[in-house]
Amino acid sequence: MTNTPRSRPLFLGVLPWPERRAVAHALRTETVGGLVLLVAAVVALVWANSPFGGAYEAIRDFHFGIPVLGLELSVGHWTADGLLTVFFLVAGIELKRELVVGELRTPATAALPVVAALCGMAVPAGLYAAVATAGGGSPSGWAVPMATDIAFALAVLAVISTHLPAALRAFLLTLAVVDDLGAILVIAVFFTSDLNPWALLGAVAGLALFYVLQRLRVTGWWCYVPLGLAIWALMYNGGVHATVSGVAMGLILRTTRDEDEVTSPAERTGHLLHPLSAGVVVPLFALFAAGVAVSAGDLGKVFTSPEPLGVVVGLVLGKIVGIFAGTYLAARFTRARLNPDLAWADVFGLATLGGIGFTVALLIGELSFPATASQSEHVKAAVLVASVISACLASLLLLRRNRLYRRLCAEENVDADGDGIPDIYQHGGDSPTTAGQAD
Repeated sequence: MTNTPRSRPLFLGVLPWPERRAVAHALRTETVGGLVLLVAAVVALVWANSPFGGAYEAIRDFHFGIPVLGLELSVGHWTADGLLTVFFLVAGIELKRELVVGELRTPATAALPVVAALCGMAVPAGLYAAVATAGGGSPSGWAVPMATDIAFALAVLAVISTHLPAALRAFLLTLAVVDDLGAILVIAVFFTSDLNPWALLGAVAGLALFYVLQRLRVTGWWCYVPLGLAIWALMYNGGVHATVSGVAMGLILRTTRDEDEVTSPAERTGHLLHPLSAGVVVPLFALFAAGVAVSAGDLGKVFTSPEPLGVVVGLVLGKIVGIFAGTYLAARFTRARLNPDLAWADVFGLATLGGIGFTVALLIGELSFPATASQSEHVKAAVLVASVISACLASLLLLRRNRLYRRLCAEENVDADGDGIPDIYQHGGDSPTTAGQAD
């Protein structure tokens, strides 16, 4: 009996219809949030460098809270440790969805984005360490250039009006989800201080109760909101960065639906919080994190001081090399066949977008250099400069191929029979069964 050769998996091919619908919904929200994020960052820069810069610093450094609970924080601290927990809760939900029904649900489909994301984290960190050490600087900021800001990247795509096919956008989203997880693990492991075992034990007990309530099918915000706030406060006082609590709760939320449910708890929570996270939480964090000095002297230090220069090299060069090389090698290793309508130049352009590291990079920058204010400001400026450079490079590369993307995008969306499902899923694409599944 002769063995028939296994078909080679297609990389960046047409997404299954349910997956495409879920990805499209997530990307729409992220794109709008990214545009708001851009506005918030510009406002922060203008405000901090205007004659009213003193007012900006006064508001950012104003303290309030509940001292008896150890929660008297500055406005800037509240946005980083408090509001960003909502952002990481949404990230945890997206990661859970990817693990259960998305690109990460099987080793075969997960290999490419996971390897690409891991390389896209390791190479920038290594380049930062090399540049900073060679210049006699501190290696403490090695984790700053690790994460990609998906909202900022999608905002750039919206501004330059590209028509990237759904598969390329989904691959970018999956990359961002994986390296968000990497950044979360880095924050949890490397940026802990003065651990309080009793508070941490209380946080773990709260998460266990959260898990039990989910399995018992208990519903109602009145139950989960107070519990979530208690878990957050205990995690903060336990010495672990409080945003980790958001990820943990996101991963615990149930993703599968019961027979009598239209949507799962994770879907409902994500639908409710995603616009809040993208449109309010992240822009507010940017408003109080991106206000750095941009004088000629300060910008000069970005390219002359070892730590900021390491961030720029890590984000701009490290992300391109890491993501592209990781994707190419993983495709070779898994024998994946690139979509014949695309070229490796398209993956290279996508890798360039990975250098836009804004929200999480700014957060890790604050955690890496908390004691030396000037150094922290220069690292923040480096994140901004690197993100702008990466955005400009990506725009040039992707716009060169925009005619192709426009054609592919149009072909993906043809719906001649008007049934709401693109014809590609019914004629030569995925099977009608797959196309008709609920997302």
